[in-house]
Amino acid sequence: MNVTVWNENRHEQKNAVVSTIYPEGIHGALASFLKQDHSYVQTATLDDAENGLTDEVLKRTDVLVWWGHLAHDEVADEVVEKVKQRVYEGMGLIVLHSAHFSKIFKALMGTSCDLKWRIADEKERLWVIDPSHPIAEGIGEYIELEREEMYGEHFDIPTPDELVFVSWFEGGEVFRSGATFKRGKGKIFYFRPGHETYPTYHNKMIQKVIRNAVNWAGTPNVNTPVYGKGNNNRKN
Repeated sequence: MNVTVWNENRHEQKNAVVSTIYPEGIHGALASFLKQDHSYVQTATLDDAENGLTDEVLKRTDVLVWWGHLAHDEVADEVVEKVKQRVYEGMGLIVLHSAHFSKIFKALMGTSCDLKWRIADEKERLWVIDPSHPIAEGIGEYIELEREEMYGEHFDIPTPDELVFVSWFEGGEVFRSGATFKRGKGKIFYFRPGHETYPTYHNKMIQKVIRNAVNWAGTPNVNTPVYGKGNNNRKN
């Protein structure tokens, strides 16, 4: 399976805390543990040519992992359209943390994807509510993070096809933090944790979820259906 990790790579250039936690960038941290499962893992960033997502890159990508926050609007509309078409064709898409506001996720969801948030160094528990799901394989009852940014309901997304994780925060809020969707032949997984000033992506259980999600999303749902006018001469 060929995996591409996309990151806007802006916080790492602006914030010393982020660059200390992720010296190779968030994309580098994600790619490093995904290489445990896949021999071909490449990274791409916003400032690369064509935002790093050229036709050649997308053609050979089976699963695209996406992290963004500061610069959603700087992603070219034509790149978003190409990514959307690749999802329809069967490319998997893993959308992380603040990429809920990315152009591509909003385009695929058809909603605002808005939510409540608060940065308060709060404990988060991600409760597994579908222990039979492949994305939850190897995870216990919950994952506990000592410090994370709070995301709270209402999360303006369509009803998920499957809900794998629900988060609870110290402030009392809950959030649908691990949700799957299908668009065309492509599988999509939104996973909430990953605020840039916390070492969330160094957590082995968070890494396990993302690794599971990439493996799950990498298999297209179905063969390409036949569309258009049917054959009136077909016999039973």
